[in-house]
Amino acid sequence: MHKPAITIAEHEVEISAIRAQGAGGQNVNKVSSAIHLRFDIAASSLPEHIKERLQKLHDQRITKDGVIVIKAQAHRSQEKNRNEALQRLQELVDSVAVLPKHRKPTRPTRNSQRNRLDSKATRGNLKRMRGKVSAT
Repeated sequence: MHKPAITIAEHEVEISAIRAQGAGGQNVNKVSSAIHLRFDIAASSLPEHIKERLQKLHDQRITKDGVIVIKAQAHRSQEKNRNEALQRLQELVDSVAVLPKHRKPTRPTRNSQRNRLDSKATRGNLKRMRGKVSAT
């Protein structure tokens, strides 16, 4: 099954450079290499069904206002972090673009029902054997 190609317009993404957190010495303290990406779902040019599915996602990167916030700080270079943040945004949008396969409800086969009941009976017998032995 192919994935529908959904492109995100560059002007709809708000990117700002910030200082990265954590260890890294002078480079982290001086250079703003981390990227903070914001993408407003409602104001975007995405198709309506994809906007709705993004809003319904229970993802910690999506705020209550419907803004996707992604922070990338894995690399030392700002350009690599920028590319990673854009790639993560694209992956998030692509994940809702593919509709889940509709499940056809099926009934268990007669043999699978028989096997299930047999295993339950076997298990019950095993548990019954663990009981106290009566002196009759």
